[in-house]
Amino acid sequence: MLVSMVQMLRDAREQGYCVPALGCGNEHQARACIAAAEQASSPLILLVIYEVVPSFETIGRGVLRVAEEASVPVSVILDHGKTFEQVMHAIRLGFPDVMLDCSALPYEENASRMREVVRVAHAVGVGVEAEFGHVGMGLGTGETADHSVYTDPDKAVRFVSETGVDALAVSIGTAHGAYEGTPELQFGLLAELREKVPVPLVLHGGSGSGEENLRNACRMGVAKLNIAHDLYCGALRALEDADFTGNGAYDLYNVVFHGIEAAAAHAIDICGSAGKV
Repeated sequence: MLVSMVQMLRDAREQGYCVPALGCGNEHQARACIAAAEQASSPLILLVIYEVVPSFETIGRGVLRVAEEASVPVSVILDHGKTFEQVMHAIRLGFPDVMLDCSALPYEENASRMREVVRVAHAVGVGVEAEFGHVGMGLGTGETADHSVYTDPDKAVRFVSETGVDALAVSIGTAHGAYEGTPELQFGLLAELREKVPVPLVLHGGSGSGEENLRNACRMGVAKLNIAHDLYCGALRALEDADFTGNGAYDLYNVVFHGIEAAAAHAIDICGSAGKV
């Protein structure tokens, strides 16, 4: 069933687990992630990035349709929207949640843009995620990360109050994509954010961040964990292990499906969301 992530994340925050938010580039991938969620009786969020898919309109409609058919609660969110126009496109398509990423902008401009998105989205019942503190690409490990981009707890409280966002992505040492090593997450900062910030916290850049790091983050109050790269790696591992000799090539899509499904199941286990439906 297609739902907004807003109540889903509130429940996770209150009950001490995390909802997996999995990257989704097409309908086939969405079905694999949902299969894992249904098997585990877990809520699920599917992430669709505007620039990554070949046609946002086509892929978006397909993913929404698959989510509607699911037997578990599934949200579909525009992930890292770059412009107000992209956000509006997602809302018109029927996305129950959106994210506009203005985290690289100065505080006042980020807050101003998010206030406008919240005003429009909330008027039609759509949830909004913002990012405060910047999660970049390939920060490497926590030892080499730029601490200036970490989320300031007191400013985060002010930001949430001034914008009215429903969920806040924070920066504690993760990065998007692949790492050269396992990052050193700032768990002291996470604990302070969880205590002070009144809305569910989101952690981007879950892939490659270290299983124990992620389990700790989920236990300490992250309510939404974004994972994408690990799913693609799951598909690649399955392809490497498959036997495509003879008529084996006909099994290509099944191999990819089950590789993604296995990676999604592992993400659900890390989040502790199994059995929460």
